[in-house]
Amino acid sequence: MATTKGGLAAAKKAAPAAASPMKNMQDLIISMKGQIEAALPSVITGERFARMVLTAMSNTPKLASCTPKSFLGAMMQAAQLGLEPNTPLGEAYLIPFMNHGTLECQFQVGYKGMISLAHRSGLYVQAHEVHENDEFDVEYGLEPKLVHKPVFKDRGSVVAYYGVWKDKDGISGFEIMSKEDVEAHARKYSQSYGKGFSPWKTNFDEMAKKTVIKKALKYAPLTTEFIRGVTADGTIKTALSQNMADVSDETDYTDIEAEPVPDNVDPATGEVKTDKTNQEKQDDAILEASLDM
Repeated sequence: MATTKGGLAAAKKAAPAAASPMKNMQDLIISMKGQIEAALPSVITGERFARMVLTAMSNTPKLASCTPKSFLGAMMQAAQLGLEPNTPLGEAYLIPFMNHGTLECQFQVGYKGMISLAHRSGLYVQAHEVHENDEFDVEYGLEPKLVHKPVFKDRGSVVAYYGVWKDKDGISGFEIMSKEDVEAHARKYSQSYGKGFSPWKTNFDEMAKKTVIKKALKYAPLTTEFIRGVTADGTIKTALSQNMADVSDETDYTDIEAEPVPDNVDPATGEVKTDKTNQEKQDDAILEASLDM
């Protein structure tokens, strides 16, 4: 009996400890070093990328349960956009997401990340909450006007959100959404809405401001670079590329009901489109698909 116990004890002692999720991810990064470094932007080294990976996993341990390829795909999108994921900066989020019956990692641009991308494209962008006791007035027409004067005491509950933009030529625009409209939009277009790990649950105001900014930017003169950056929002990608915008989104949208819009009609304005070049048509399609989500 003693010998058996001793043998079992020795066997247990000799058994190698299971590798941690972080160690497994480190090993994967090392094994894919060449492919990863080829896809990274020049401003981010392989070592910096590895630190970003470990920081994201440390801040959101459930990411360790996602498929490695989807996790690396989300991280690569963050790296190529120059956005720090899952940090207090709120630039981007890596979301554990049940996709086709498998837990995968979805990439989402945060409110501050959206502002950063807009600023790089020469747009001044901001968004604010409107409280029930604030002074808030809006006028539409040929000369739209928005006035918001917040009170500094007893502001009451948040009732609405608005986003404004202005380009270097002084052209500007804005969009307003009630809190109920934002919630309805999130329920319809975000499959992570209402879940414990969703930024809609942990950072509702910032996600609401991101939503209203995206709607406002439908009317802004956007660069192709910004449009392609916005398309990364809410996607799952399992391949690596020097241009992650070229990698297909694998998110299952079968539960999302979107109203069909004719190809020759602008869904934001109702305007019938004139003939455009193939590149313009591709950019329009990318913008429409990304800003409606």
